[in-house]
Amino acid sequence: MHDTQTPLGSITPLALMMLNNVFGGKGVGLVNMLMYAILAVFFCGLMVGRTPEFLGRKIEAREMKLIAVAILIHPLIILVPTAASFLTDMGQGAISNPGYHGLTQVLYEYVSAAANNGSGFEGLADNNTFWNMMTGVVMLLGRYVSIIALLAVAGSLLRKQPVPETIGTFRTDNGLFTGILIATVLIIGALTFLPVIVLGPIAEHLTLR
Repeated sequence: MHDTQTPLGSITPLALMMLNNVFGGKGVGLVNMLMYAILAVFFCGLMVGRTPEFLGRKIEAREMKLIAVAILIHPLIILVPTAASFLTDMGQGAISNPGYHGLTQVLYEYVSAAANNGSGFEGLADNNTFWNMMTGVVMLLGRYVSIIALLAVAGSLLRKQPVPETIGTFRTDNGLFTGILIATVLIIGALTFLPVIVLGPIAEHLTLR
């Protein structure tokens, strides 16, 4: 069914799973949104020259290294296997539509696996050892690496002494922070995934006759 979508229509499910912070499902949306909230607080702290705080705890180097791992693992396990699949005969042999749509088929397969979604562009002949192994590894890493990293962040914050709120504390319960949080999600998502979206669905749309 998904394989019959228009090129621009396929961007919606791709984008939702690429951002991977829509609330619902198995709770990953909430976990990843908290990750982006900490990152947004960190950005704000850098801009005003203060040590960032979130939920009454200081955000320091250890937390940001773990956040970096959690943010980078998602695009890494999508884009690297997508590229690798085009470099092997087993990967290319499953693509039923050459060109831009074929790229979208492969990309969707790994995006869906990384987000533990389970849907696919079923024009892709993916029921073989190569694709089952590749997507299985992506599913495993996509589920557990970010969860382990964010649990480590939670444990690190728990061990810290609470910081009393002062007049200089950046509030995270107002419209300003909501706007910063949304901008952070969209900018990080665009920086990591927009190029491959342009090469797939957008390029296919522009070449339709």
